Amino acid sequence: MPAIVSNENVEDCLRQILENEGYSLSPKKTHGETGVDILATKDSQKYHIEVIGFKTSPPARAYDFYQIFFRAISRLNDNATHCIIALPKRFEDGLPARAAQHRTAWMRIGKAFPELEVWLVDTDAKMYRRTSWPSWTQEGLSPERRGEFGERLPVRPN
Repeated sequence: MPAIVSNENVEDCLRQILENEGYSLSPKKTHGETGVDILATKDSQKYHIEVIGFKTSPPARAYDFYQIFFRAISRLNDNATHCIIALPKRFEDGLPARAAQHRTAWMRIGKAFPELEVWLVDTDAKMYRRTSWPSWTQEGLSPERRGEFGERLPVRPN
């Protein structure tokens, strides 16, 4: 399936950004190798990051999204405290609709998995934005909750 933004492009961009921010990164996986896409460590915090691209086919994008969700939360088996779904910025337009479609389940997932975060990667601008899972619901769509690219927002209440 052709990709508008490839997994590799998203991963390479995010790796470059995180390295520039001082994170220690796991080596890049070879094709077919299993495990977390990126394990980023900084200040004793570990981020288990799963990455997908943006395919031309909407059903393929949906399949990839649901698959990456389960890959991300499976990192809880590795005692992950930050389970990251890293997506191309193009997903930003569809995430509110996806969250609205699954309303109650989306919110319950956020409560059940407070470790779950969504990072949007802008491969053109070489920036990313961290968001919480619940921030994509109607209640979380205010600009203050979603932030701007390059801005660090807390992803969990303290």
